Amino acid sequence: MKYPLAQVVLIKKKKYEEAERTLQEKKTALAKEEEKLKKVEEERDHVKKHKVDKLEQLRQELDKGSTTTKIQQMKAYLKVVDEQLKQKEIKVDQQKKQVRAAEDQVEIARQDFIKKQKQVEKLHMHRKEWDKEMAKEASRKEEIETNEMGSLSHARKKRESSS
Repeated sequence: MKYPLAQVVLIKKKKYEEAERTLQEKKTALAKEEEKLKKVEEERDHVKKHKVDKLEQLRQELDKGSTTTKIQQMKAYLKVVDEQLKQKEIKVDQQKKQVRAAEDQVEIARQDFIKKQKQVEKLHMHRKEWDKEMAKEASRKEEIETNEMGSLSHARKKRESSS
């Protein structure tokens, strides 16, 4: 006897496989976003180091007693570096948001994958139970047929012996 939910099983398996692919795609996208974040943070850290170096250079010039114009130029340049650092910080924050969004997408895909996996497992368990029931039913039918054949055979022998 053919399993009545065979088509449903096929559909659920396809959806499960699709959810698995989607989860992998989302994980790949998350890895790319994390890599971008790493690069942006490295750029920011480079600018931060440059700022620290320039501050140290300014302190040395102040200690030497350099000219006011040179110190003014250095302070103006530090403002430019500060602005660059702010821009890099903004980029880092934006990329962190992108990473969080990608993490959320991975979690949504994971939940969908788990849900579809459970559906496939439920159908698999149902199939096992259905197979057991069909085996029991076949066994009962066979037993009934055997009993009927035994009864008929006994009745025939009884008629033959009484005649």
